Amino acid sequence: MTDRAAFDLLIRGGTVVTAGGSWRADVAVDASGRIVAVEPGIAASARREVDATGLLVLPGVIDVHTHTRIASDAEPDRFFQDSVAAAFGGTTTVLAFNNPGTGISEAAQGRLRDGIDEWLDRTAGDSAIDYGLSAVITAQQEDPAADLPAAVEAGIPTFKAFMVYDFGVDEATLRRLLEATRDNGALLQVHCEDRAMLEAGIRGQLDQGHTAPAFHADSRPPFCEGAGTARGLEVAREIGAPIYAVHVSCAEALAPIAAAKQAGRPVFAETCPHYLALDASRYALPDEDAIRCVISPPLRDPANVDALWTALADGTLDLVATDHVPDRLALEKRYSGQSFPEISNGAPGIETLLAVVYGMGVARGRITVERMVDLLSTTPARLFGLDRKGSVQVGGDADLVLFDPVAQRTLRAEDLHHTSDYTPYEGMQLSGAVRDVFVRGQDVIRDGTFVGRRDLGHFQERRLDWRDDPTEPRAGRGTGGRGSEQSRGRS
Repeated sequence: MTDRAAFDLLIRGGTVVTAGGSWRADVAVDASGRIVAVEPGIAASARREVDATGLLVLPGVIDVHTHTRIASDAEPDRFFQDSVAAAFGGTTTVLAFNNPGTGISEAAQGRLRDGIDEWLDRTAGDSAIDYGLSAVITAQQEDPAADLPAAVEAGIPTFKAFMVYDFGVDEATLRRLLEATRDNGALLQVHCEDRAMLEAGIRGQLDQGHTAPAFHADSRPPFCEGAGTARGLEVAREIGAPIYAVHVSCAEALAPIAAAKQAGRPVFAETCPHYLALDASRYALPDEDAIRCVISPPLRDPANVDALWTALADGTLDLVATDHVPDRLALEKRYSGQSFPEISNGAPGIETLLAVVYGMGVARGRITVERMVDLLSTTPARLFGLDRKGSVQVGGDADLVLFDPVAQRTLRAEDLHHTSDYTPYEGMQLSGAVRDVFVRGQDVIRDGTFVGRRDLGHFQERRLDWRDDPTEPRAGRGTGGRGSEQSRGRS
């Protein structure tokens, strides 16, 4: 029993959930925003006490895959508003990419370090939750491998490269990047599809006059993703580097991932909620509706959906992240009869990650609530260098979500807070709802209302330590996050 003491925050009577188990306990937080006690019946006073009876006390969700747009003169609230939306959904830390289309200027896209500097400048003090950057590497950048060590030193140890698209990298560049990440304690996230197969698939559909949104899925079948994944993992094996496959959507991609893991190689992989909750039948809807699900890789058939849930349960997949793209039907995703390759890819999801994984997974018996916490919080923190986050434990940041497991809700775009104007989950009925959210012990969502502030979020300077044993990644000894006013690290 903890001695009587004055805490800043005391959450009483909830069921604490970690990756290792669940139990009734109180959670005490000090004025620095750290958890100082997790135990039943804490006999102490606190400046604020919250009754969590009947609620789950979860670690805040960590979304490691978002394409949030940074603010501009025309739209000054885009980055901030998506951080608010994330908080409403129980996410307390996001990692964003700075790829073309997210608001980075054309001038800054020529050098990795310039794109990082501009992104840091334009996001400082503009988030309601903690945030970080995974820097995108493109074919247009001048010698990105040379800039990578300085980026790691600035607290940005994760990077993304694409094997497809006009800004994607060729295999020679992929090899150099994997060598650089291997040598600098970093991790490369890779969009794995086979470029030649994809280009042939698109040409084949267009040559047949197949231009409607529905043919997007036919142009990039599962074997295209499977071949790209197998090749990416093989290159990483040859280099001796860890690799992370993003947005896995099908059994053909799961197979080489599972084989690599069984061989003890440092291979990690995610899927996304849209691949778990939706399927390719969406492409049979009228064009104006099918366009909402033009994402890459595309939605797959129900057998692949089932394969993904199995892979989450058995550990083949390490985590779930959103791949959030806040396009709007009225603007970026406006449909006027254009052919499918001209349609902006992606879908919003920053606010619905926890809702979909709990409602479609835990509530339906596909995974346990403890496994959900591992997938959404604990493993993302471990893999991405967020050493004080991801678990309800003494010494950790008090990033906490009070979650009602029996509440019922229907997802509607009009009720969401992201900067998109639609949700691919429109009308979906789910169990579970977020009530309160805390970031480092500070109220952000209270009784379903935003009570946070624009500059609460701290940029997370991160460190990874791959070199002792790359099959056992862990957070390094980084700062764990600085205040926004101090967070303009330079690469």
